Amino acid sequence: MSEEQAQTLLQQMQALEAYMADLLQKEQAVMKLLQEAIGAIESMKALGDTQLETLVPVGMGTYVKATIPPNEKMVVNIGAGASIEQDKNSAINYVEERIKELEIVLQQLSAQKHEVALRLEHGQREMNRLLQASQSNQ
Repeated sequence: MSEEQAQTLLQQMQALEAYMADLLQKEQAVMKLLQEAIGAIESMKALGDTQLETLVPVGMGTYVKATIPPNEKMVVNIGAGASIEQDKNSAINYVEERIKELEIVLQQLSAQKHEVALRLEHGQREMNRLLQASQSNQ
């Protein structure tokens, strides 16, 4: 085994490990967004046809009483700092579409993680093979 081969393989494996850590971090962020979206849908569906009283946080543990009128429009962030007003069903449909997109992203991340794991496993086997060959030569 040449030392250069081992160093190159080690660098490749370190890069793959860093990439795997990045994929895991992205997966956690997407999961958090997915949980938030599911919670938003549950909250929107829970809003009934009656007026509700709630507390709205204004910061530093301070709240203001607010009234939520029935069947009101909802403001939905559509990205790039832009928001639109929609009725409840349209807002729910919009968030459900975002959930589908997030699920696709999760599937893609999972496939990438699997591929990286296979490459890491292959690299480990190659490193073991190189070490065994080196020990046999000595």
